[in-house]
Amino acid sequence: LSRSAKTRQAALQSLRLALSSKTLSEFLLERRLTLSDSLEKCLKKGKGEEQALAGTVLTLLCLQMGSGPEGEEVFCSLKPLLVSILTDSTASPSARQSCATALGMCCYIAAADLE
Repeated sequence: LSRSAKTRQAALQSLRLALSSKTLSEFLLERRLTLSDSLEKCLKKGKGEEQALAGTVLTLLCLQMGSGPEGEEVFCSLKPLLVSILTDSTASPSARQSCATALGMCCYIAAADLE
């Protein structure tokens, strides 16, 4: 993970574009832990735009992974962080909105626990 926020944001933009234009399920299956670790770091350490992009990429990742155990694993590992940003009144509105969308979409797609 790059130290430069601009580099991380550019990488997230590229991921967003790739995940929204191609079906990469097989490719992602093998790399989901690496991707979710990187998204976790962007959500934890990033600010505003970076967090918003990470939330969007997470939503797309969940869509690609689907409703199987792998998608649920990615969602469950990042859910507490999404809730934390969503409820943080000091986080940027775009980051909070993106985390709310990620939470809703991923919950709909990948949460096995009905609650």
